[in-house]
Amino acid sequence: MAELEYSKENGIATILLNRPERKNSFTLPMIDAWADALADARDDDDVRVVILRGEGDAFCAGVDLERVSQEMGADPLGMKEMLRLHVQRIPLLVEDLDKPLIAAVTGPAVGAGMDMALMCDMRVAGRSARFCESYIRVGFVPGAGGCYYLPRLVGIGKAFELFMTGDFIDAEEAYRIGIVNRLVDDDQVLEETYAMAERMAKAPPVVSGMLKRALYQSANSDLRTSLDLVSSHMGVVRSTPESKATFAKLRKSVTGGTEENDKA
Repeated sequence: MAELEYSKENGIATILLNRPERKNSFTLPMIDAWADALADARDDDDVRVVILRGEGDAFCAGVDLERVSQEMGADPLGMKEMLRLHVQRIPLLVEDLDKPLIAAVTGPAVGAGMDMALMCDMRVAGRSARFCESYIRVGFVPGAGGCYYLPRLVGIGKAFELFMTGDFIDAEEAYRIGIVNRLVDDDQVLEETYAMAERMAKAPPVVSGMLKRALYQSANSDLRTSLDLVSSHMGVVRSTPESKATFAKLRKSVTGGTEENDKA
């Protein structure tokens, strides 16, 4: 059985971390398969939404330190190159993914495992979910993008606290401070996640992709630049057949679909 499984069905791609006996902690081969899956989802026009989840009772316990230490060696350059050529490919590929990426989280999401959840567009969590930026506990600094993602969700002060203490927070607290979008019972996590994915998959893909880009680009730009960007997006989107069809369907439902109203 593969340690990372990638599947596609009805417009939804699923990346399954499949090392439950190790709390889905990842190895370098898993990371490479993960990157390949994201690249495939990015390039496959039939994929509309991507879901990331873990097998068993954990989301992801981060990097498997024992395995990765053997795979990369101990020198400083080896560590940097391991991050640059393997782990850090994930956030860069996520940035290129113009499709919704949803994390389904139950159990622990620790260290780089928490960071992998943070880089998703939204997170659906079960009540067993626990989050921890554990790097300081083992004498490391975040290498997977946590210093970028976490402050953007919770603010610099709360992010500073979580990184400097290495404390665990439960699902309720994660929901309260904005890390988690939806909080449900564990046995409802997959149902809620896939229902959300199915709803998003029905959206016109050009519109969905441009909206996602506008959201993230606006977060890093001034107001005038953001307004200029979305006005350009609007012009392009409104010219596409899928936008016209969606608008026509809505208009028909509002007007009642009579010929006289359609001409109005």
